[in-house]
Amino acid sequence: MNRLTAALRDLNEDLVNEVVDELIEKQVSPLEIIDACNAGIKEVGERFASGQYYLTDLMLSGEIMQGVMVKLNPLIASSSIEDKIIGTVVIGTVRGDIHDIGKNIVVSLLRSHGFKVIDLGVDVPADTFVKMVKKSGARVLGLSALLNNTYPEMKKVVDALKEAGLREQVKVIIGGTIMSEDILEFTGADAYATDAVTGIEYCKKVYTAK
Repeated sequence: MNRLTAALRDLNEDLVNEVVDELIEKQVSPLEIIDACNAGIKEVGERFASGQYYLTDLMLSGEIMQGVMVKLNPLIASSSIEDKIIGTVVIGTVRGDIHDIGKNIVVSLLRSHGFKVIDLGVDVPADTFVKMVKKSGARVLGLSALLNNTYPEMKKVVDALKEAGLREQVKVIIGGTIMSEDILEFTGADAYATDAVTGIEYCKKVYTAK
């Protein structure tokens, strides 16, 4: 497992895939594999925070993790591991914005932390978010954006949840490098994150709260 963690930390995609294939062949639990990858992802995040890695490196780690999950998802779906999923998170980039780099990183990290993620993609209208929150019963909704003209759309989603009578059952976190306390107050969301790790920690907090 330490070999897998180190390979992901070093962004060695070929070695990551090789080790994952070996572990799957040995019938190692997917959760154990995810934990080892998660440790590597965490180290990537630390290197990014310290300036050793760049955004492109962080993006690459997310892409590598996505590839790992492609291998593991069928195993998870065919076993009792689904019962151990922490919780469900609905996420998407709001209408008017098609940026998804940050969102995709968050999705990969959430899945590596044991969350079921429903990714609605980009340019998502408010009513689609509302319908999926209602259908999935998710307790966390992530709204992503990079353009500053999408703040009203984020507020529209929060208001639509209120109108649908769903606001009390779901925490809304807005994400993107441009987010701030002022935007949080304007939109009426519950939290904001300018980096992926903060978003992941918030989701964990929601689902572990008594």
